[in-house]
Amino acid sequence: MTRYNEAMHTIKLAMENGIEASLEGFTELMHFLGDPQENYPCVQIAGTNGKTSTSRYTAAILQACGMKTGLYTSPELMFYPERMEVDGQVSSDDMFSEIILSTWDLIQEAIQAGVIDFCTEFEVLTASGFRLFAQEKVDWGVLEVGLGGLWDATSVVTPKVAVVTGIDLEHTHILGDTVEEIAVQKAAIIKSGSFAVLGPGTEETRQVFLDRCAEVGADYHIIEPPYADLKYIGANYQIINISTAWVAAEHALGHAIPIETVQQALDGMIVPGRFETLRSDPLLMIDATHNPQAAQYLESALLDRFTLEADDQGNKRIVELDTLVLCILNDKDTTGIINTLTPYFRNLAVTQSTSSRAIPYDELAELVRKNDGRSPRIYKDIDEALEDIDKRGETAMVTGSITLAGEAKASFLGK
Repeated sequence: MTRYNEAMHTIKLAMENGIEASLEGFTELMHFLGDPQENYPCVQIAGTNGKTSTSRYTAAILQACGMKTGLYTSPELMFYPERMEVDGQVSSDDMFSEIILSTWDLIQEAIQAGVIDFCTEFEVLTASGFRLFAQEKVDWGVLEVGLGGLWDATSVVTPKVAVVTGIDLEHTHILGDTVEEIAVQKAAIIKSGSFAVLGPGTEETRQVFLDRCAEVGADYHIIEPPYADLKYIGANYQIINISTAWVAAEHALGHAIPIETVQQALDGMIVPGRFETLRSDPLLMIDATHNPQAAQYLESALLDRFTLEADDQGNKRIVELDTLVLCILNDKDTTGIINTLTPYFRNLAVTQSTSSRAIPYDELAELVRKNDGRSPRIYKDIDEALEDIDKRGETAMVTGSITLAGEAKASFLGK
């Protein structure tokens, strides 16, 4: 077994421990490990949508300012090492394997010493990321919250800057049934000593965040238009995430950052899986849209980028994209995603990713028929879908889940 396969096996073992709705054990583990996360200041970023993009832009801007920067994101698009980057470089398989396995050995020592009883997958990965960044002597860590914020493993830090991009209903069985309850979970990343940056998506629940800032004595900045005139690769919605990241980086460093430096950070930068073009001719795109709010952002980007033309029945469809390929997870608002996106495409298709939460393709096809009125093509997996779309010479957008976007990219790249 290779070291990489051994690391993957270790992560699989930790998966069996599920999710830990408490920071107590992980805090004790980090003490046992010497609190590597205290070796560098952090920007922590939470939110229903936009947190991955905002994390990537924040790290890029800090790097453009000369800071050696560690970036921790989740989930991965294709492969686990993508979760840990140093100065814009994804950790190599060797680096990833060694940090996972060495951390796992220390976790076993902690268990034997009675410090903790077990460790979850996300805790193993987060502890490994903290140790890697300390090992690499980064100047800044940029941490994307995995789930919520209150008891997320990344919340073992007291961030110098706490960012919340926005709030919508998500993971209600864990985080709460209302946007206010979910906001309370995410507001917990704002702590005494933090500066809060509140994205436009927090508007509906803004008072929750202002109350939290008052409670812990944190100053804050609310991101509002107009936004700067910057050139960047990607969807129109990214300007909000870029603006949020810019403010976060400025408050991290304690000084203004010139627009020229921000532009330098953006030049040539692609956010993987977010309105990403895999092929220009014929056009093949992926997007990690996985909830109705994200679908609305994607809808805006599609209308901003492409042309609409009425078909024979008078329905306005996108000219440059023929086919929409969907896979949606069973804990998402499927109807909201379908109703937002399907009307713009001439052809509809459904498939099923390898995620255990993916809605079976035949069930998803029935949901599309019920909501859109048209019968989609059915593909057993994304490989079959892309092969058939290529044979037809069609252009396509593949979306509906992060997993599907990643599998489409891996399939296209032959990985």
